[in-house]
Amino acid sequence: MKAKKRKFGVLCDGTKVNLYTIKNKNMSFSCMDYGCTLTSIVLNNADGTKTDVLLGYSTLEGWINSNYCFGAIVGRFANRIGKASFTLNNQEYTLDKNDGPNCLHGGFNGFDKMVWEGELITGKKSCGVKFSRVSPDGEQGFPGNVKLEVTYLLDENNNLTCYYTAKTDKATPINITNHAYFNLAGNGNIGEHTLKMNSDYILEVSDKLIPTGNLVEVKGTPFDFTEEKKMGAEIKEVGVGYDHCYVTEAYNANDFQCGVPLDASDLVEFCTVKEPTTGHEMSVYTNMEGCQFYSGNYIKGIQGKNGKFYENHDAFCLETQAFPDSPNQEGFPTCILQPGQEMKAKTVYSFKN
Repeated sequence: MKAKKRKFGVLCDGTKVNLYTIKNKNMSFSCMDYGCTLTSIVLNNADGTKTDVLLGYSTLEGWINSNYCFGAIVGRFANRIGKASFTLNNQEYTLDKNDGPNCLHGGFNGFDKMVWEGELITGKKSCGVKFSRVSPDGEQGFPGNVKLEVTYLLDENNNLTCYYTAKTDKATPINITNHAYFNLAGNGNIGEHTLKMNSDYILEVSDKLIPTGNLVEVKGTPFDFTEEKKMGAEIKEVGVGYDHCYVTEAYNANDFQCGVPLDASDLVEFCTVKEPTTGHEMSVYTNMEGCQFYSGNYIKGIQGKNGKFYENHDAFCLETQAFPDSPNQEGFPTCILQPGQEMKAKTVYSFKN
């Protein structure tokens, strides 16, 4: 295992941004302290070449000028909060309306635009980076001073593990995820990628993509990936593409305490993605009850790495998370972190070459 740190760029206020690269024998990943962003995941190919399976940019300026959160951490609340407001302990909180009438990924000043404190973690069996920061009371409109840590660890078995922890001094909603855009071929349309999910339900949503509170069975619909199926097989039947929260096996309808994960050891296998031309595979394990499957529906025209212009459906996202709009949905697992608790969310992206 190898780990290194180097300067990646400088913000307009003079803040230095560092890039960290972690390698094992079969793959590597890089990340930076601007947004806790995964900038690349590079896999070895059978013919001796390498493939970067993450969309993004070649320079820091690309991420600074982008609003697409490529590979970045989003929060305090990933996904949407309806009408950009919620009530907690009889107090109403108003958030940014940055997605029509709703709040998306924390609002205009998201975690993806903040510089975190980075620290290399080295060991014999795994290496990685731990990022930390304190989100002050009132940031983005949310209550509580929240101490956050995001850790990315790579082991010798090609498991990239993402740990998200949080502590607060005041009750607050919390929902942290990484917004990586994957393409296991490295380029082109993802339609030939196959996907198999251990998920029988999605969350029903309104025309503004806010959950209605109902769970809908996927069986017999274009949303059904319980058997291996090409991502593009029925994508035209769901409109512009997939942007839906699937229910993982970490969710138990009879146990609503699973919303804020307090034990990072309780992982379930959510899905496996395969790419036929390279033979690359990726499996996702998590202790979160939801995973937003997004098929890159609105990335056409974005100039990314090496000057390449992306097209719609050139990538997919698998954002493990609490259910969207949880602060406003009494029937959903709680997303409220209380003082004295520690949120321990965990997701593993496991790769096979």
